[in-house]
Amino acid sequence: MTASFMLPGFQGLRHRASASFMDTALTFIGMLLLAVIAEPIARALHIPFSALLVLFGFAGSELLTANGIDTGLRWQQFNFLILHVFVPILVFESAFNLRSRTLLKNLAPVLLLAIPLMLVAASISAAGVFFGLNHPAGFPWITALLCGVILSATDPVAVVALFKQLVPPEDLSALLQGESLFNDATAFVLFTLLVAAATSGAQVQLSTAALTFVTTFFGGVAAGSVCGICGASLHKFFNTPTLRALIIAISGGLAFFLAERLLHVSGIVAVLLAGLILGEHHRHQAATDAFAGELWELGAYCCNALLFLLAGVTVTWHMFQSHWLAMLIGIAAAIGARAIVIYGLLPVGSRLLPGEAMLSSYKPVFMWGGLPGAVSLALALSLPTTLTGWYSVQSIVYGVVLFSLFVQAPLTPRLLCKTL
Repeated sequence: MTASFMLPGFQGLRHRASASFMDTALTFIGMLLLAVIAEPIARALHIPFSALLVLFGFAGSELLTANGIDTGLRWQQFNFLILHVFVPILVFESAFNLRSRTLLKNLAPVLLLAIPLMLVAASISAAGVFFGLNHPAGFPWITALLCGVILSATDPVAVVALFKQLVPPEDLSALLQGESLFNDATAFVLFTLLVAAATSGAQVQLSTAALTFVTTFFGGVAAGSVCGICGASLHKFFNTPTLRALIIAISGGLAFFLAERLLHVSGIVAVLLAGLILGEHHRHQAATDAFAGELWELGAYCCNALLFLLAGVTVTWHMFQSHWLAMLIGIAAAIGARAIVIYGLLPVGSRLLPGEAMLSSYKPVFMWGGLPGAVSLALALSLPTTLTGWYSVQSIVYGVVLFSLFVQAPLTPRLLCKTL
């Protein structure tokens, strides 16, 4: 009797959950179809693919909402999906396809840009936004720091896309992509720590925060290295592309969950190290096997497309009406911080490093190609709504990303042709 009494309720609950899942799945399928349609249009119009995705996402959202259609997307889904699926896939794909030997030659300037100078850029951006808005109650200092960290996550996607046509110096490509990769990992660790501090309301001492950052970052390095080495050891026992790709995928997934769930260190840093090790081993052991690389490129393509479409979906007219000044302040702060780092601090820091200093001709490429992109959007989309000033942070990040897509990206080809 008990079972027969509970069954209808259980069936109703299962039906609602199934319907919600189906709505969300259909929405994502539709978004990917939209991305497939958008790419040839973007090529024909000579505009950045990511920019067109934002426009499509915005127009589609407005159209569906006007007709009373529910997409099935809920804000609560974004945090887990973006931080545990999209960002790990994007970071692993970039690391897997980056040539580690070239990166090692340029590791000192890459780490200089990605850790200490990134921290400086985040602090400068945070100060610019905090004092520019001048609203400590609605936009406190810790929220400003969080905003600065997100704005300092670089994404040179427009420059890297042009590299495929222009064939730049190998060192320049390794420096730019290496900085972006380690920069994103640093930003992710700082983002996680700052969100935890901001939402808990507890006072955090600088020494404690520094120790936590070091433990979290280098714990991720250790976890990713172990999983990468173990995966590489298993990889050599298989001689079919499918099984090799599966071993690589399992190793990357284990690196993330071992770090995040068991060791409580940075899963993104772990994924980065695992990707570097597995990518280099795969190119060495199976040079003619392109399946694994193409599989991860497909995953990254889907994640990038969904991120920019989601950004378009969450952009509203109200955001521009109410936060246009904050967006302009954010753009000025991000560009100013990047200029100070690249033209002011990087030359000084480079002289203290072993080896040759970075060529002066590279600096405009780093300056112009180092504003926020996919990872910044991912972090902005995953902000908890309990954070004081979360909507302002998201509006500022959207403004800066849109500026980079619609202003900087179209001007990049001319800059690169002059530089290279």
